[in-house]
Amino acid sequence: MTDYFEIGQIVNTFGIKGMVKIKPFTENIEQFEELEKIYIKNKSSKKEYKIQEVKYHKQMVLIKFEGIENPEDADLLRGSYVLINRKDAKPLEEGTYYIVDLLGLDVYTEEGVLLGKVDDIFNTGSNDVYVVKDGLGKQVLLPGIDEVIKEVDLENKKILVHIIPGLI
Repeated sequence: MTDYFEIGQIVNTFGIKGMVKIKPFTENIEQFEELEKIYIKNKSSKKEYKIQEVKYHKQMVLIKFEGIENPEDADLLRGSYVLINRKDAKPLEEGTYYIVDLLGLDVYTEEGVLLGKVDDIFNTGSNDVYVVKDGLGKQVLLPGIDEVIKEVDLENKKILVHIIPGLI
């Protein structure tokens, strides 16, 4: 399992005091208020920054970091990814998982047939959809509902699914 989660990307600067505008990758953007520090990752490095202030503007998160005092300093962070340490993440409810932990897991039917690996997960509004790819690149889309996703075994890196008629 990965030690860090990407929770957003810095897309621009905001104002004259060195704030950055972050496009969040999480549904719960209020979690930014609970963080004391985050990590900024660019192509060559990952650096810790302490958070001074958090605001919101049009579904974006605005953050002021210690040591970033003007738009020029903030602009150097543009395009970088915002990460948090796994230990700083909010605990999940029973039966829910971080997407990053599900990617790459083998997906088996109840009959023991390997469908492929989880390649992506996206949300449709009503439920998640698991994109499963086999070794030849063929995709199967599985709804992330209890009727289909029967068991997630992170320790053994596999997911057991029930294929309802007409699904594939």
